[in-house]
Amino acid sequence: MRVIAGSAKSLQLKTIDGLETRPTQDRIKETLFNMIQYDIPGCRFLDLFAGSGGIGIEALSRGAGEACFVEKARRAVRCIKENLSHTHLDDRAEVMEMEVSAAIRRLEQEGRTFDYIFMDPPYKKGFEETILKQLSESSVCGSDTLVIVESSLDTPIADQDLGELSVIRIKKYKTNKHTFLKKS
Repeated sequence: MRVIAGSAKSLQLKTIDGLETRPTQDRIKETLFNMIQYDIPGCRFLDLFAGSGGIGIEALSRGAGEACFVEKARRAVRCIKENLSHTHLDDRAEVMEMEVSAAIRRLEQEGRTFDYIFMDPPYKKGFEETILKQLSESSVCGSDTLVIVESSLDTPIADQDLGELSVIRIKKYKTNKHTFLKKS
């Protein structure tokens, strides 16, 4: 896994051995950032279920003003911090070692809002509906926030009760998809 573009272009990122995380493939990450690249500079980026941090690091490398990484697995948090240090992007990053729902509540209490919220939860565990519903009711997700969910192809996000969030686009790949949502 590597950084595709920006200040840390071509730097290799560490990943965690085992099945705890599932890093986004470089070609899928590149396709995603080609779709959103023009709005990344200066943005506030929230990476939920951050794993090794590859998506948030890509946003920082492309000029995001700040990125917040939320991950509860201690090994993954160590990996994120090592990757941020290796890419020299740690000065604009915050890593929260905690469960995603609790992190959203804390960020809301701090009055923070993000331009992009990316989440790549473990597949087939039902986190998508729960977290999207929480985001729809949270000030962390503003009216201009773009929420992006990476999930398996058979995860029925559009069919779930998402509160104020509405699906605006779905981009399918061979093995997974990105679902884009905004508050309606």
